[in-house]
Amino acid sequence: MSDPLKAPIAAARASGALRQMTARGRGESHRVSTPLELFFDLCFVVAVAQAGARLVHAAGDGHPGHGVTGYLMVFFSIWWAWMNFSWFASAYDTDDVPYRVTTLVQIVGSLILAAGVPRAFDDGDFRLSVIGYVVMRLALVTQWLRAARSETGGARATALKYAVGVVVCQVGWVILLLPLGAPPVWAFLVMALAELSVPTLAERSAPTAWHPHHIAERYGLFTIIVLGESVSAATVAVQSAVDAHRALGDLVPIAVGGLLIVFSAWWIYFAVPIHGHLASNRQAFLWGYGHFAVFSSAAAIGAGLEIAVEQAVGASGVSMRGAAAAVTLPTAVFLLSVWALHARHTKRGPAQQSTLPVTAAAVVACTFSGSHAVLWAGLVSAGAVALGVILVARAAVHTPVAPSKEPTA
Repeated sequence: MSDPLKAPIAAARASGALRQMTARGRGESHRVSTPLELFFDLCFVVAVAQAGARLVHAAGDGHPGHGVTGYLMVFFSIWWAWMNFSWFASAYDTDDVPYRVTTLVQIVGSLILAAGVPRAFDDGDFRLSVIGYVVMRLALVTQWLRAARSETGGARATALKYAVGVVVCQVGWVILLLPLGAPPVWAFLVMALAELSVPTLAERSAPTAWHPHHIAERYGLFTIIVLGESVSAATVAVQSAVDAHRALGDLVPIAVGGLLIVFSAWWIYFAVPIHGHLASNRQAFLWGYGHFAVFSSAAAIGAGLEIAVEQAVGASGVSMRGAAAAVTLPTAVFLLSVWALHARHTKRGPAQQSTLPVTAAAVVACTFSGSHAVLWAGLVSAGAVALGVILVARAAVHTPVAPSKEPTA
């Protein structure tokens, strides 16, 4: 007796609505982000915005330590789910109907997580956020199982290891977090380390076929989106403060300094292409994991600018120095993390290598410069960009040009 589903499945495969989920080539040309991936990023930034907003709220209520801890915990779940999707898509994006539907389910999970962020911050109740996180992660498990069904040999084993590892971690989250609501920090750290270990264990014998240029582009695009969210949050804060307090003179230095910081952050991140450095799993994974500091600090800059605006108009109990630190510290973390992940691989000589670390220290020192601390931090950041351009130009002048091998006419 014939299978009644056989003919429809065959037709779907023939039309492109259903494809075999086999690995894409690592050397594939013109491998760029898809519209679905860009949509995925934009939906995820909703959760990023929620985390930043609650950090501002916690700081304004006089609980900066609680706010930072909650922010880092929530941001880890956002970043890790985004990161796992991006690396899977780099290796296995089929862009067929099941893949698209499953990705949309992951987006739903991110929105559930975002809806649970206020409760997690205000009441220490992470249950709704955990539910959203588990939805995202289990949706990815179905993608790995589908890849395992299509693959053979080592690639099949790797896909199955991913699926099993992710499922085990989700069971751990449910056991540790759902009954209590408010997780002990040690329990969260244990589960975070378990999540981080899954890719390294799964790909030990047979790496997935992620694409270096595609991965570099995906991270770059998410950096742009997060920086854009910082600009948006700061703009709304300035507008609200002006409408409520008419304190434009106090806000101009913060607005100018904030824009200089964000513009400089963009320039510094994209100063050199990085995909050539992603030559192996070890290099790429360290680079990818390190972006937790890049993304979280970039988003925190926007939250810090909101705190600075509220402090300037007297709408927050944060001290002037505390408000300045809310901007300068994440800016310094961003500069140091970009130097560690990007700049140090391409800079030549002590002057180029020391520019970003010295700038980070100078930005932290701006914390103690009074009411114009944000403006000074912005000027220092912009000065680092200008210095970097000058140093690179000088190095190019003094670098001998190799003689052309092309025959002359």
